[in-house]
Amino acid sequence: MSHIDVSHITFTLPDGRVLLNDVTFRVPNGAVAALVGPNGAGKTTLMRMAAGDLAPDEGAITHSGPMAVMRQFIGHMTEGTVRDLLIEVSPSDLKHAAKKVDAIELKLMDDDSEKVQMQYAQALADYGDVGGYEAEVLWDVVTINAFGKSFDEVKNRSAATLSGGEQKRLVLEYLLRDKAEVLLLDEPDNYLDVPSKIWLEEQLKETKKTVLLISHDRELLNNAATTVVSVELGAAGNTAWVHGGSFATFKQAREDRFARLEELLRRWDEEHAQLKKLVLTLREHAKFNDGMSSRYQAAQTRLKKFEEAGPPLAVPNKQNVSMRLKGGRTAKRAVVATNLELTNLTKPFNLEVWYGERLAVLGANGSGKSHLLRLLARGGSDPDIEHQPVGEVDIAPVNHNGNVKLGARVRPGWFAQTHVRPDLQGKTLLEILHRGDGQREGMPRERAARVLDRYELAASSEQKFDTLSGGQQARFQILLLELSGATLLLLDEPTDNLDLASAQALEDGLDGFDGTVMAVTHDRWFAKGFDRFIHYDANGNVTETPTPIWENS
Repeated sequence: MSHIDVSHITFTLPDGRVLLNDVTFRVPNGAVAALVGPNGAGKTTLMRMAAGDLAPDEGAITHSGPMAVMRQFIGHMTEGTVRDLLIEVSPSDLKHAAKKVDAIELKLMDDDSEKVQMQYAQALADYGDVGGYEAEVLWDVVTINAFGKSFDEVKNRSAATLSGGEQKRLVLEYLLRDKAEVLLLDEPDNYLDVPSKIWLEEQLKETKKTVLLISHDRELLNNAATTVVSVELGAAGNTAWVHGGSFATFKQAREDRFARLEELLRRWDEEHAQLKKLVLTLREHAKFNDGMSSRYQAAQTRLKKFEEAGPPLAVPNKQNVSMRLKGGRTAKRAVVATNLELTNLTKPFNLEVWYGERLAVLGANGSGKSHLLRLLARGGSDPDIEHQPVGEVDIAPVNHNGNVKLGARVRPGWFAQTHVRPDLQGKTLLEILHRGDGQREGMPRERAARVLDRYELAASSEQKFDTLSGGQQARFQILLLELSGATLLLLDEPTDNLDLASAQALEDGLDGFDGTVMAVTHDRWFAKGFDRFIHYDANGNVTETPTPIWENS
């Protein structure tokens, strides 16, 4: 029986702020628990403490049975081989033994003395004792499932030649088959295409392991999580609350909990006020009537015990991201593409997007979806002055044949998937807002602070854009679009780094946007809000479909 116990965890940041305060929860045997909460609330910190990478100031995290961990860096590996990647996520004794074998093999290249050969023989024996050869049998199964090739065929392939999704899939194939009974998965779905996400959902539903995972993918959480651990914001440090049901019922259950806590606090305040009033009344009566003294003392004792017991659990701070995307009226045909061919990516296709439509662009990574958005962000094939993009970002040209044109009064606003914005690098958020740009007026500090507060960025106002978290950068990019006057929003994977509340705020903002929206996305939940879909297939065809197609996307 495996489980994870998180008991009274407190953790303080280097600047003295309490990040986590008395966090307690349990993940029972066989549960798939989703750890959710705002960006920066402490989810990854909790995961690192559970993995033993970080020590809490107070409290402890324990588990039963062998544990395996997928850390955030998976998907970013640029050095080493496929074998190195698998070793890196292996149990520590196997990892140590494998690295010792590698080190002595290098030594043998310069020194093949009997002493070194004996060391090598011992290293191989130690490698076998910790299950190295059994692991290689499992790695063979893993690489065949991930790549269709044996471990011997791919073990020396450079990890840098694997996409982030391929690295994630390889490691997940291994960890879900390994003997570990407890799994810690930090953003396991990042970089995965939708078929791989669906595969991961099925694996999580079938596994007997106890799993604690962090994910922002609402569809995956809805389909795979059996319980939800919510990190709740608090003035004295963040706490945790456990919803024992599915993600589908989490939002309503959390709202009901907040309402109960607010009602309990209201009742406590009312009773507190009544007790204080009673004490004051009896004190005045006791001045003129000795018989009232005992009642006065009893009321004082009652008030003291009431205050010592303290108020009920404080109502957690609510995320309150408010995105007020505006837009404006444009020509009826916002985008018209005629025989458009993205060089070496797609075959020629035609496309008309009408004012007010929400068009989702779906397809496999590398198929050219982002190229289409960049071409439109530059204003099309031969842009008029009014079609110049908002902001000062330098958008790379897109090689193409055919023609794509934007309609009258269509001003494109582009959300960059990678958040690479040289025009914002090295500048604080207040500086960017104060300075303005060609389409956006600068604003005084007080007004800038107010709009940053709506996006929950006020505390980061003096931070430089490039030092923000991925979620903060995404929210700030959306804020700039709000202020820009864009009437055509071109969103490239906008929900990738947004926490759940921010993703919902974006959807609410798009509902009120008076303009046209085109978005490249792998987010199935987000795509439900769109009314048209085009799909890029593996052969370069771009076709419209009545519903989303996620195969090879």
